[in-house]
Amino acid sequence: MRKIIAATFVSLDGVMQAPGGPEEDPVGGFEFGGWTFHYFDEVAGVAMDELFSKPFALLLGRRTYDIFAAYWPYQKDPIGDAFNPATKYVATHRPDTLTWENTQWLGEDIVAALRRLSQEDGPDLLIQGSGELIQTLLANGLIDEIRLMIFPLLLGKGKRLFDGGAMPAAFKLVKSQATTTGVIMATYERAGEIKVGSFATQDPSDAELERRKNWK
Repeated sequence: MRKIIAATFVSLDGVMQAPGGPEEDPVGGFEFGGWTFHYFDEVAGVAMDELFSKPFALLLGRRTYDIFAAYWPYQKDPIGDAFNPATKYVATHRPDTLTWENTQWLGEDIVAALRRLSQEDGPDLLIQGSGELIQTLLANGLIDEIRLMIFPLLLGKGKRLFDGGAMPAAFKLVKSQATTTGVIMATYERAGEIKVGSFATQDPSDAELERRKNWK
């Protein structure tokens, strides 16, 4: 079986749009493209190297695929050296324009395709960027692990990582580390259903019972 891993950069207010540069994704008038640049240090570099050091296949939405396909094949860079030969599974309605080497179309039914792929032998499926695809997978409970790099910024607007519609689930923190620039790197693994409880130590007061009536 293969894990589906979402690894992404995110601001404190949950924005994930255009972390790499001003021209990456200016959709919606987003003006802060490249917001991660000044926060990268050696600690973050080591973490990125670790992420891409193990075998993986890329899982990409169409917009992220286009960004990557126009950039990584033309770079002499360790990340490009990992991305270019990797199998790339892409969610798109235009499969005839997928030209990056080792790219495969997921087909019309993305959820069914990923359920099938996750049951097969092979390297884990690593999502980079691809916010809309992440929303689809969260809504169907298909993400096994979430790796976040949380940057100390409030961007105020932009495409968000968690934008509603996720299937409720519990996750557990399995690894965390801070960089010298204040970025928190955290890895969460799926941990079953959400458990609820109450901090109340006695029966509710009349005032509390009256308050509850106002819910309806």
